[in-house]
Parts: sequence; structure tokens; C-alpha cells
Amino acid sequence: MKNARSTTLAALILLFAAILVSLSGKLVTSTKAGGSNDPIRIDTGMIRGAISDKDSGIRVYKGIPYAAPPVGVLRWREPQPAASWSGVKVFDQYGAACPQAPYPAGSIYFNKPEKLSEDCLCLNVWTGAKKANEKRPVMVWIHGGALTRGSGANPVYDGAALAAKGVVLVTINYRLGPLGYFAHPALSAESKHSASGNYGVLDQIAALKWVQRNIAAFGGDPDRVTIFGESAGSWSVCALVATPLAKGLFHRAIGESGGVFAPMQFLKEKKFGSSSAEDGGKSFAKALAVDDGPDALKQLRAKSYQEIIEAFDKQRAATWARGTVDGWVFPEEIYSIFAAGKQNKVPVIVGSNADEGTSLVAPGLIPKSAEAFKTYLKGRFGALMNDYLQIYPVNSDADVRDAYLHSFRDETFTWQMRTWARMSAKSRTKAWLYFFSQAPPRPDKNIYGAYHAAEIAYAFDNLHLTSLKPEKSDIDVANAMSDFWVNFAATGNPNRKGLPAWNAYDDKSEPFMEFGSSIKEGKSLLKKECDFYDKWFASRRANP
Repeated sequence: MKNARSTTLAALILLFAAILVSLSGKLVTSTKAGGSNDPIRIDTGMIRGAISDKDSGIRVYKGIPYAAPPVGVLRWREPQPAASWSGVKVFDQYGAACPQAPYPAGSIYFNKPEKLSEDCLCLNVWTGAKKANEKRPVMVWIHGGALTRGSGANPVYDGAALAAKGVVLVTINYRLGPLGYFAHPALSAESKHSASGNYGVLDQIAALKWVQRNIAAFGGDPDRVTIFGESAGSWSVCALVATPLAKGLFHRAIGESGGVFAPMQFLKEKKFGSSSAEDGGKSFAKALAVDDGPDALKQLRAKSYQEIIEAFDKQRAATWARGTVDGWVFPEEIYSIFAAGKQNKVPVIVGSNADEGTSLVAPGLIPKSAEAFKTYLKGRFGALMNDYLQIYPVNSDADVRDAYLHSFRDETFTWQMRTWARMSAKSRTKAWLYFFSQAPPRPDKNIYGAYHAAEIAYAFDNLHLTSLKPEKSDIDVANAMSDFWVNFAATGNPNRKGLPAWNAYDDKSEPFMEFGSSIKEGKSLLKKECDFYDKWFASRRANP
């Protein structure tokens, strides 16, 4: 089981990362500006952005701080309020990305950001509103990257197209990896909540509080906020739906390829074959040559972020960034929160892609022979191995790759999203399930298919910002998907005249919308596969 878990973690290392251009805002003394780019006031001062799209009148504000830099004694603490300023500050350049390791060579994703800094808690806003009282629906994007990479400034996250459809679009940064998800006994002792390890989630909550205080100045409606994200961003959306600390900060949620329904790690307890988060933190501190003495935190906070990121990258399997059941941010496992109907009751759209594993699983992780694969399966699934082989048959070496990739997709994504939809429906909260099968028109599309993160450019209606040469079916999917997302943000229901009818999820017919060569509703998405993982995860929970 330990080797199997390490294999899964190693595969997940290849999650989506982001690129950004990073410069700080400039301070100017004049408060006069012409046209639609006049200064506006937020709670920390007057700001001016830039014109993103002259034809549509979209304005963009880049790199606005929503919290104080988490440096020095603020490293590994709750985010604190951002400082105020006088005069008008111009925010027309993206802020720095949070510290992260370079992306693995050979990835189909993006390069590392140009600038990294712990002073990274900033956000970006796109709006077409002409007046502050327009009350447009608000969409807040949380980027992916395995909770270890990425930023809100990836070019494909450009919000101009969605803003032109009538929303105010926000993208955010949050602390990553060992700076965002590091737990340690000394940090827990220092905390008034006796908790540590969920700083990235606390950053996201701080950003949502900023939206509540300030989005009206951009023409947004603080009573119609939709959070949405992909991969680790979708994991974060699921976590925010679960945590009581985010109650009332948003009103709808969209999760693209990521949920938190598998067993979690606990702050102090060893469960499900995993060490406690604090034990993992102590091990990581030792990798930084810091022992458990009385000045451990002083030593840890004296380390440069480069030292911390380098050590994390070397120790990744033992210090995987993930949320922690700490008794505060997460009073209990997220699965248990949903099962008891204790989550924040907001309507959701959730779904996954047809070929999630093609871009995530390194070829070297896949066993070379059917015999080796069955040995792996025996260690991972035990008595359920034969059930697995009935669903993912392996009769020869040639069958191994497809079985591995399909089961990776279903365990890590399809099952998670069906569970999310099912648990929402059981608590009488509307949920709409989707499946993205449109293979982007890459030269190697028959290798990657509808790979992990492929849907983002479609949902943002940003195919024109990619190197792809979209065909009619791509344009149709982008139009429909972005329209569904925007309508959901506006009304809490994705349906509107002119779009295919999309029924809310229920356990009887299990409807889902497929975004592929045709856009149509189906029934019972990968039912046998998801039912198998229901059984397997239940067996794991029965033996923690």
C-alpha cells in the first residue's frame, strides 16, 4: 500500500502549473484620470487599472494586495490585513507568484513564472461595469498546480472574455507547497486555534473576504459570488464549500477535475496509512537541519524561501502538500462533512475530463507487463483486485497502459466529482455534473486526448489566446461552456434559452452534460467504474 500511495503521489506531482509576468504596482500622486479608467476606491486606498480590451471597454486591475506579505514572523500564520496607501496606486502589472519549484522538464504545461516572492498575496480583477452599482455576478478563479505551483496570472486565465459576457472576474494567488500547507507541533502550539497546515486555504478565505468588502467598487455583486477552479483549484473549491470558515463568502461553486473525498491526513493522528501532518512537518524540518528545540520556529522562519522550496522538492513524497484535518479549518474529514450535510449549502457544477491521466502520469510509472501490473494491483486493492480486473481487463501487456490511465482518471477525478454531485444532491443542494471529452486540436491530440486542464481555455472562452487552431466543434464547446458557467454565476442555474437542456444530478437517472464533438446530456457516467471506487474507498475508511 505504501508503494502504491507513493506511485499515486508521484503521478500527481505532474499537476497543472502556471506562468505569470510579475511586477509591482506603481504609486502616482494624481487623482485625475480620463475616460472609463478613472480611479476607484477600495478599502486600502485609491487604485487605477488599465484598459484590457478597448472595443468592449473591459478594465483590468492586476496585482492588488488582499493581505499583508506573509514574511518574517507572519510566515506560517493566518493572513493579516494589507497596508493602506495615500494617493492613487496603479495596478497594471501582475504581482509576483508565490514561491514554487520549477516545473518538470518535458511537461506539456507552462514554464515557471518569471518572478517569485513571498510577497505574493494579490489578486486580479476584470470588469466591464461602467458604474459601481451595476451588481454584476462575480466569479473568483482559484488556480491549479497540485497546491505547489501556479498563479492567478496564467495567460489562459485572462478574464476579459468572461467579463465581456457580463461578470466581474477575479483571479487570486495563495501560498503554495511548504509555505502554504506545512504543519508542525510548534506552529500548532503558537496558534490560538491549536492548528497548523492550512495556510493556503486561509489565504483563499482572506481573498474572498476582500471580494465581499471591495467588489462592489468594480460593479460586482457581493451577494452573487461564484468560486471556481481546476485541479488543485477545484480541490480548494471543494474545501471552501466544506469549511465553516468560508460560510457566507460565496453563493455558488464550480469544480473542474478535483475534489476532497478520499481519506485526508490528520494534524496529530496517524490514519489511513499516512503519518500525521505534524510528524511530516517534523521530518521536513529535519531536512532543513532544524530540530525540535525551543527555537525551532525561529530557525525555520530564518530560512530563505529558496532553501525551503529546494528541500521540499527533494522530499516531495514525504511532504506532499495537502489539506489537514486540524479541528479548525476542517473540523473533520471533508467526506464526513458532506456525508453529514454540514457543508456550505450552495449549488455546484462539477465534472472531469475524459483523458485526465495522459498528461499527468509519467510513462515510467506504468508497469511494463501484465504480470507486474497485477502484482501492483494486489498490493493496492487486495481482495478487490478481481473486481478491478472485471472493469479494467488486463489480458496482455498491451492492455496495461489503458487500464492504468483509465483507473487513474476514475479514482482521482471521475469518482471524486460524482461523489461531490451525489452528496450535494442528497443534502438537497442542486448539482450539475459534466464530462469534458473534447480533445483540443493539438498536433499530438491522439496521444493526449481531452487531457487534464484541457477544458480551461474553453470555459474561459480563451481559445484565441492559445496556439491552438480551433475547429468549429471547439468553438461550439467554448461558447456553450462559458455561457453555462456565466449563466450559473448569474442565476444559480446553468440553463438558459438557446443552450442544450442540462438536468440537475439525481441518483436515479444520474444525468451529466458531455462537452465533446456534440454537446449532449448523458446518463450514469462511468457507473461501474465509480461504483467500484465507492466500494474501495469504503473499505479504506473501514480500516483507518
